[in-house]
Parts: sequence; structure tokens; C-alpha cells
Amino acid sequence: MPEEEFETESSRVYHRLKAMFGGRTSGARRGKRRDSEGSSVPFGSGREPKGLGDVVSALTSQLGWDSPLAQSELILKWDEIAGADTAAHSEPLGIERGVLTVRCESTAWATQLRLMRVEIMNRIAVSFPDAGIDSIRFQGPNVPSFKRGPRSVQGRGVRDTYG
Repeated sequence: MPEEEFETESSRVYHRLKAMFGGRTSGARRGKRRDSEGSSVPFGSGREPKGLGDVVSALTSQLGWDSPLAQSELILKWDEIAGADTAAHSEPLGIERGVLTVRCESTAWATQLRLMRVEIMNRIAVSFPDAGIDSIRFQGPNVPSFKRGPRSVQGRGVRDTYG
């Protein structure tokens, strides 16, 4: 009897695929694969260990976190930028759209810091170039507002009554 009469459908599919793929079976050994530049090979180029700081720096730049991290570091190191005496009388509040807002203890300190604006901007540009600071806004202390509360006046308010 011929062999083909006893073949099942699965064996016919097997023999057909074997013929299509050059007679190789799953257990057959293939030729040595050439490594491309991007492949992961033990002890290959690009596989040497890296320090944790390098890995974290690469990750933060890849995720686009350089600017927010530089901004938070700027706020933390305000005393180094402005000086210890000046930092004792001022406090950075935050950064919004490239504007650093600094609250000062008094209007005199706000004026003094406005005069030092160029020097402070230069220090920021050198120390924190990724922060993206375009300008600085110095605020004086909060003064009470009489628009609402027990001292408010209806209508036009208190005016000069001499006349």
C-alpha cells in the first residue's frame, strides 16, 4: 500500500509546511545569527554598567522633566542665589509661565531686590538654565484690604470731605 493513503490531514499540512520552509523543523539548528548594532548581546557594545545618576538623568530628560525639576531645585536653593541675608527677608512663592514670584518681608526689601534683578537673573541663568525663568516679580507684604469686612464703606467710599 502506498504511504499517502494512511496520512492524516495534519501530517499532510506538516509535510507541506516542511517543504515550504526548506525542510527545517523546529528542532533543526539554524545558521549563526549576525548581531546588528541594536541587538542585546551579553558583553557587547553599549552593555557596560552605568551609574544611577546617569540613568536618572537620562530618564528625566527622556520624560521631559528637566524644567520642572530645575524649577523646584531653584526654589530650594534660593538662599544660594539671592544670598543668605537677602533670602532671610524674601521667599520664592512659585514659578508660573516663566515668571518667578518672590514675596518680600517689606516694601524696602522688595525695592532692594528689584534693584538686584539683573544680578539674580544672571545667577539663575548660569546655575539653572533648564528652569526657563524669563523674569522675576517681587511682591511686598500683604496689606489689609478695606474693600470687605467691618471697615468697608458702601458706595464710593471714604473721600476728601474738606471743601
